[in-house]
This record gives sequence, C-alpha cells and structure tokens, in this order.
Amino acid sequence: MPSRAAAHAKGRASVLAALTATVLTVTGSPAFAAPDGGHPMNRAFARAAAEFDVPRDLLAAVGYGETRLDGHSGRPSQANGYGVMHLVSNPTNRTLERAAALTGKPLAELRTDTGANILGGAAVLRSYADKLGLDARDRDDIDAWYPAVARYGGARGPAAALYADTVYTFLADGLRAVVPGGERISVTSRPVAPQKGSLSATGVRTQSPDYPSALWVPADPHNFAAGRSAKIDKVIVHVTQGSYAGSISWFQNPTAEVSAHYVVRSSDGEITQTVRDSDTAYHARSANASALGIEHEGFIDDPSWFTDTMYRSSAALTTYLCDRYGIPKDRAHIIGHSEAPGNDHTDPGPYWDWTRYMQLVGGDTGGDRADGLSFAAYATQQSGSTGAQVKAVQQLLNDQGYTAGAVDGSFGPATKTAVTAYQTARGLDADGVVEARTWTALLSAGATPSLQQGVSGDGVKRLQRSLTAALGSTVGVDGSFGPATVSAVRGYQTSRGLTADGVVGPDTWAALQTGR
Repeated sequence: MPSRAAAHAKGRASVLAALTATVLTVTGSPAFAAPDGGHPMNRAFARAAAEFDVPRDLLAAVGYGETRLDGHSGRPSQANGYGVMHLVSNPTNRTLERAAALTGKPLAELRTDTGANILGGAAVLRSYADKLGLDARDRDDIDAWYPAVARYGGARGPAAALYADTVYTFLADGLRAVVPGGERISVTSRPVAPQKGSLSATGVRTQSPDYPSALWVPADPHNFAAGRSAKIDKVIVHVTQGSYAGSISWFQNPTAEVSAHYVVRSSDGEITQTVRDSDTAYHARSANASALGIEHEGFIDDPSWFTDTMYRSSAALTTYLCDRYGIPKDRAHIIGHSEAPGNDHTDPGPYWDWTRYMQLVGGDTGGDRADGLSFAAYATQQSGSTGAQVKAVQQLLNDQGYTAGAVDGSFGPATKTAVTAYQTARGLDADGVVEARTWTALLSAGATPSLQQGVSGDGVKRLQRSLTAALGSTVGVDGSFGPATVSAVRGYQTSRGLTADGVVGPDTWAALQTGR
C-alpha cells in the first residue's frame, strides 16, 4: 500500500467525481462524535471503534449501507447475513464465523445482539486493515480504509468498488438516521479522498448493453441460463432483502444460484444490470423463462427504502422494457414476486405502492380492470400478501357468502378466516393459503352449463380463468370457446383422469369446483 501522503497527492483532486450521487442529509454533528450516553447503539459503535481502532463514523457508514442500521430481529438477508453490520455466513463469505473467532462471541449472539454484531463488524474490518498493512497512523486516516471496506462487502471488481464508493458517499455527505427504538445515529460530512489502489480502475462505470441508463456488472454464469425458452411477456418486481452492492455481489457468487436482470438502488435510483435481457435470470422459478426481474434495494418490512427516486427510476426502466418487448403495462404483466406462479416469496410486500408505481409506468393500476378476476397467472396468496389478486380472492369469497371483509387488496385476518372456512367446505386443505387448488375452486364456482367449442359468454370466461389456475399456464380469458380453450380443457381432463373429449360437462365442472 502507498504512503498516505503519496496516495492523497494523487487522488484528492478527482475522487469526489467518482463517488455516487449525494443521498443523505448533512448534519452538524462533529466527526467521531461521542455517543449519547443513554443510547445503546451509539455506545456500541464507540466501544467497537475503540477496541479495534476502527474510525467510528466509518463503522456507522458501513452498517448504514448494509442495513440502514436495522438488525431485523436477527432474521437473515438474502445472502444469509445478520444484524446491523450484516455479518455473513455462506459458502464463499464467512464474516460471521470470522467475527466469532476474533471476538470470542458465540455465533447466536453475533446474529441477534446488536452490540455484539457491531463489535464483530469492527473486528472483521480491523483484520482486513491488518492484512493490507495499515499501521496505527494509517488507521487514523479514514481514506486509507477504502480497500478494507471494499473487502468487507464480500464483492470483487466493479461490485466491490460500488460497495466502497457508497460507504464513502455517506462519509462525504453525512447521514442522520433514526434506528428502531428511536435512537439517532449521526455521521458528519467531510472531504474524502479514498485510497482506492487497484480498485480505481475496475470498470465500474461500464454501460449496460440493454438499458443505456444502467451500469453493467455481470452475474456469475452459474446463476443464470444463456438464452430463453419462452417469449418475454412480463416484468417481476422484487425486493433484495439486502443492500444494493451486496445483492450485486451475491449474484456474482457461483454458489448463490440466484440472479436478476436489474438491481435498483434506494438512495439515488442508480441501476445496475447483471443479466442480459436475452438470458434467463434465476429469480422467479417457473416464471423465469418469460420474465424480466428487477430487484429493489431494501427490506420488505421497512418502507423507508422505497424512495421517490427509486420508484421513478424503476418505473422508467419498466416502461422502457415494456415498450421494447411489447409487454402490456398492466398488473397482469407487471407483477410482484409474490404473484408469480409457484413462488412462496412475499416481496415486494405490503409497503410497495403499486398504484403509484403503475401510474409512473403509465399503465393500468389494476383499479380499472374489466372484471378484476382475470390474470395471466394466479400466484399463491397468503397472510401479508397485497395487490390486485388479493382483491380478486376477497371479491370471490364475498360473492360466495364467505365474509372476507373489505375488498382492499390486503390479506389480513378476516380474509384468512374466510379462506379457511371456504377450504373446509370444499374439502381442501384448510390452511388459509390460496394456492392453485383453492384458486381453481374459487374461480370455477357457480352454474355448471355444458360448454363446448363454438359457445361464448361469461360461463366460458369463468372456465378459462379456472383452467389458468388449475394448469398453471395462461388460457386467454375472452369468453369464446375456441381451439385454444378446447386444447386446455383436454389437457386438464387428461391430467385428472377424466374423459378427454374437450367438452365441459358435470364431471369436469365437479373436478374444477373441488379444486382438482
């Protein structure tokens, strides 16, 4: 590592231009300010900084970049990281275990106790500084820590630079955060000129090959499939359950087996593409082949991550993708991860503002849908789910005499009670979860007229919806019993052991209405 004086002479003039955009409120608190004696997180940062000789504000900025200083009650991130400092335990990044070895703290305590977690983060940062050869004088210079910070993020190349640049942006701009419990954590603004070393020429500003406004940091080839087996017909909205740079890094990890096409940063809406549109990212199971996945930095239980800038940037991307690939701008084709067939995830969660997002996209918000029941796919709905498909469940239950409460798109206790009662009456598993069988029964309920090719009407629409749910593939809902519907009926009859004649009579209706 070069001496501090040499590094500063080379880098101080240009470094601010290389940092990411200003994102946080500048505060007047002094650098390395003494903590408020009544506030445990401030005390924890001060103790950890002193014990391991890590700048207190650097430590706080790293934690803020990872988690917004929210330990999420010990629940793991997508990369299996824990606590305020996001101590990670996965096959290629074991900062949790490293922290345990350095501090003597048990793994369970490091995962769930904020003070221990912050101490562990400081220990890991110090160990990286030692390996880089930082002496006591270097450690007093916050700019000398850049390579150690980059290494802490667990990334390499451009993703490592993205991670460290974000932390140094927080140091340059300052931050003021209110953490769970109401405690205030502050970091002052200051001039920064990080000594980037080999990371100064990582190519982090490489432009996306598909979306001109995005950066390009490719995922590991193990985490996506080259090419497509289906036409692109939908956009799926995700939430990372982790940080922006951390998620990009996770997609570079060959053991992750996950990826998305794009990742959007909370603070300034910056977008990075990690998988080409023409390739199949691993983000939504059965929908992967036909979908484009957009991850949004944050956690589903914390709406503070969903900034106006993020919404606008993501909506501009979605608009571009819909126009480029001919995707309808409606809630049947722009869906959440929770709405994708065969998924058990709940993102983007109850705080994602779908109405606002769809207005920004310039499409149908879902409120003007002709019947509110027709979708290209029916995703699993359960407690905590939100959106147009929850409204459909509530409408169907209320229409059939099972009181689900207000048709508000929020799957709460009243909706779960109504679903459970409905399932019990239909001989289904009474678990309160609306999956394929319950969807099929709900959508097919009603009169049972004989239907065959050439007929039309609302009964055919009801049939087409229920077949879409039962088969897990889209049957166009147009009310016309044409060749495509005949094929779907025969496919259903064959798979259920019925006479495959393409005619919907009592046996086929009975199977549909019991969720077979």
